Amino acid sequence: MTPLTRRQALLLATGACAGGWARANTAPPELQQALPGARLQGQGRLRFFGLHVYDIRLWTPAGFAPERWADTPLALEIEYARTLYGQQIAERSLEEMKRQGEIAPDTGSRWLAEMARLFPDVKQGDRITGVQQPGGGASFFVNGQRRGEQREADFARRFFGIWLAAQTSEPALRERLFGRQP
Repeated sequence: MTPLTRRQALLLATGACAGGWARANTAPPELQQALPGARLQGQGRLRFFGLHVYDIRLWTPAGFAPERWADTPLALEIEYARTLYGQQIAERSLEEMKRQGEIAPDTGSRWLAEMARLFPDVKQGDRITGVQQPGGGASFFVNGQRRGEQREADFARRFFGIWLAAQTSEPALRERLFGRQP
């Protein structure tokens, strides 16, 4: 067996050999137009009761300042490690959005219906990428294909705030996404 070169060992350690473009710090293809020049800010893994649920990556423009995340175009790419139902993803997302403050019942019902439309059932290896355009809402892609958008700025701020707001239920994951190791 031939020994690994330093580059091969680094790529293997970061996962680049195993998963392609995202692991190699190259933005997914859907971001080429939606967020030109995006670079990997940080990434992490969500586990629930020890089970690997998904890997998540934050893509940002150069000069990104974590304290101004809500005012910056950015993308979150989630790669699922297991089967989840779109309706459950939508329901959990709304619960997490409420951590940032009260949501009027009619607004919550409307947002839940829109997320159920935007988020399909997923299986291992599927990706959902959300792109935030401050003041312009959010666009969503599933496995690289445009799925739809939600144009309300408050929706986008709350949705991306699930992971990036100070009120997140996963503060260590937030730190990793911002490129800071907790």
